[in-house]
Amino acid sequence: MKIETLPSSEKTVTDEFVSMKNFFIASRIEMSLYTLSLHRISKNDIGIVGGKASNLGELAKIDGIQVPGGFCITTNAFRRIVSENKELNALFNLLGELKADERKKITEISAQIRSIIENIFIPDEIKKEIAGRLMETGEKNAFAIRSSATAEDLPTASFAGQQDTYLNIIGENEILKHISKCWASLFTERAISYRIQNDFDHRKVYLAVIVQKMIFSDVSGILFTADPVTSNRQVVAIDASFGLGEALVSGLVNADNYKIRKGTIIDKKITSKTLAVYADAHGGTKESALRSDFVNKQVLTDEQILYLERIARRIEEHFDYPQDIEWCLAGDQFFTVQSRPITTLFPIPGGIKQYLGLKDDDRQNRAFVSVGHQQMMTDAMRPLGLSIWNMTSSRSMFDAAGRLFVDITSELESVAKRNVLVNVLGKNDLLTKDALITLMQRDDFITIIPEQGGSQLGNKAASARDFQELADYDPQVVPELIRRGEEAIAKLKQEISSKSGVELMKFIEDDFKRLTSNLWNPQSFGVIMTGMNAASWINEKTKEWLNENNAADVLSQSLPNNVTSEMGLALMDVADEIRPYPNLVGCLQNENNKKFPENLLQFQEGKRAYEVIQAFLEKYGMRCAGEIDITKTRWSEDPLMIIPAILNNVRIFTAGAGQRKFEQGKEEAIKKEQQLLDRLKQLPDGEQKAKETKRMIGLLRNLSGYREYPKYNNVCHYFIYKQALLKEAESLVRDGLIREEEDIYYLSFEELRRVIARNSSLDSLTELIQKRKEEFRFFEKLQPPRVITSDGEIITGKYNRENLPADAIPGLPVSSGVVEGRARVILNMENAELEEGDILVTAFTDPSWTPLFVSVRGLVTEVGGLMTHGAVIAREYGLPAVVAVENATEIIKDGQRIVVNGTEGWVRLSPGKSVAARNTGSGDCG
Repeated sequence: MKIETLPSSEKTVTDEFVSMKNFFIASRIEMSLYTLSLHRISKNDIGIVGGKASNLGELAKIDGIQVPGGFCITTNAFRRIVSENKELNALFNLLGELKADERKKITEISAQIRSIIENIFIPDEIKKEIAGRLMETGEKNAFAIRSSATAEDLPTASFAGQQDTYLNIIGENEILKHISKCWASLFTERAISYRIQNDFDHRKVYLAVIVQKMIFSDVSGILFTADPVTSNRQVVAIDASFGLGEALVSGLVNADNYKIRKGTIIDKKITSKTLAVYADAHGGTKESALRSDFVNKQVLTDEQILYLERIARRIEEHFDYPQDIEWCLAGDQFFTVQSRPITTLFPIPGGIKQYLGLKDDDRQNRAFVSVGHQQMMTDAMRPLGLSIWNMTSSRSMFDAAGRLFVDITSELESVAKRNVLVNVLGKNDLLTKDALITLMQRDDFITIIPEQGGSQLGNKAASARDFQELADYDPQVVPELIRRGEEAIAKLKQEISSKSGVELMKFIEDDFKRLTSNLWNPQSFGVIMTGMNAASWINEKTKEWLNENNAADVLSQSLPNNVTSEMGLALMDVADEIRPYPNLVGCLQNENNKKFPENLLQFQEGKRAYEVIQAFLEKYGMRCAGEIDITKTRWSEDPLMIIPAILNNVRIFTAGAGQRKFEQGKEEAIKKEQQLLDRLKQLPDGEQKAKETKRMIGLLRNLSGYREYPKYNNVCHYFIYKQALLKEAESLVRDGLIREEEDIYYLSFEELRRVIARNSSLDSLTELIQKRKEEFRFFEKLQPPRVITSDGEIITGKYNRENLPADAIPGLPVSSGVVEGRARVILNMENAELEEGDILVTAFTDPSWTPLFVSVRGLVTEVGGLMTHGAVIAREYGLPAVVAVENATEIIKDGQRIVVNGTEGWVRLSPGKSVAARNTGSGDCG
């Protein structure tokens, strides 16, 4: 979809205007430069008529859909008045420099622009065309004057309500005046702010104006072809009120609400309606009190409701996307006055077309769970990252809005499998567990297939499996597994250096298969499961025998061979080399110097610091936030990202703190072990219980640290692949196949293979990459659900725990202890500025956030589970932590004092006074 571009200079605007005029003359489109009849407009005309008019033109082509007649004043008229006004162009330049939070400046410039446009002289040539259209349509009629922007009603941005509509406008002079008002409404404060927030260039948006016959409706309303609350694509939701629809859209009047699914009304809410808006005989609109017999009357009959559903599905099928539709009823005739895509829906995994059900109502219902919520990375991923991560899975994954989902339908069809699934996912995320239980309680959604032999496996079977992997591994197995992993990394670096072209792609694919195979190596997997199950055994038995909760948390502190926790301590050692030298600290605080860490070498004391940082990056530089996405920028690619963490350590700690922290955690774990064993020996069969527990503690301490290594090893391989692919991308840029090296991120692995083999058209490739970039920007704004169905319905879970404090926000307890402190709400690690005693509050964490964990007293995240990386490291560092706290970063304010109970799983806003948070600058240092 191509959107017209408004250039930045007057000369260019004029030149483009002349080119468009020549195009119209050459193509003889109605022989009109400034106006088009609605029935002549199609989706291909969006650049000259805007999104709203384009959609109206498409609606008029659908059999059985009534659209009020009228015409559109094209963007050429707007373009001409802009091109002929130097003052406007100067103001546009100022507008392009503003940020969304500069409210005062936006207000000032908005008012100036609108005043100029509303009072601008409309050239006679434009007036003449409008007068001719009014004669054709009926100049004595009343009209609705509607704005239609080129960046409006798009699948990725609706801009709903950003421009103005005027109803019941009568007479040519009034129509011309309100056309100018519509043009001016492109620059209201809300429209300007929305464009800034959504990264739309003000100079790339034009405005057309629709002049449509006024429908004096008895009833009007809005309908959605997907439930706006649950996103279910099978449910049509209708709002209906008496009078004109603009009153309902603007929230002036109450409306009935009806929900329909496949020809059946499944819900009605009849509201009390006291007010309606109608057309005024002298022009414009007026509010009127409803007659008493209308106050509680159902606005639409059941027959009319079902008729509207049929209209809605016909429109949706034409646009091939769920729609937000405005309609009105005059007498016994329904009119459609607007239809736009619903931009807030999260796409259905596997593609909307495949699962929408418009043409295949008999397809099987399916359910999907989010991979990102299990991996603690819910950000959107680019196509290359998606395809490579998908290659790690032993089963098919489906993408939607840059996220991956697993189809769990087959598990839900089996009693045994569904119980195992719910228990496994439930350990990691209680909200996913509750959502799945909600779905399973719907007998009509997924049919259970009877088990052969009448298997009755359930919770007991799942519980029994929890402890099946508890073999007595030699403690040296972990160092040996790590040694093999390091050898594989070294071998990969050596072998990949000689590969290029198609041979490189084949080599990466083969190495990836080996990597995935090693991930599921029985010994490696067994070690991980044994460590996890030993912790579960300890927690279960100490609760049973000693009535103690989460005993394994303290025992998990300062585990050996944990590459992630070692990384956090290593960055504390880096701070030790910088702290004594104010000039080095000042260098790191210098936001203008972009040559970090090389700039440290300008100081005599900087050589050692430089060497230590380089050693850190050599071992950990392949890490970053969202590291499962190969396209994410790594620390070694942009070392500035680790500066805030280094400065936090410089400010908060003293020399040797890293080693002391590790030793302290180790001592606490040893002390806890002895306390447990002593208490157990006092019980009946105490010696045996103590012996079994000591064995489990040994397995926990010796093996659990390895859990972090396989992912670290994967990420090391990813970075080596990435460096080789970017080197290959250099040749693609030289050959003109792509514009910049990072363009390969917007291609899947297979697509990139074809491009490298030169089996791709340059034009189609450029268009594809640009389209993917636009989609990705849109996907970044969407929040992925934990569970979604093939109907597009988002199934949400909730916590069902009693005995929580009345004002507590529930979550999942993953690291025991209670702490109170200042909340630091941080969404990007590189923007973190912490003080001693702070509690980190964020959306999610992965291993790259570990350097911050050493600086805080507690952790709260919106996403996470018992065995996700943030939870594991929180336990190892002894931080009370609660995860899966819904909307934590919105509910908790930066600087607010909070209490975190990592034992019971809740967060409470402290009645104490909030503490002002420091500014979270980027901390750039050369």
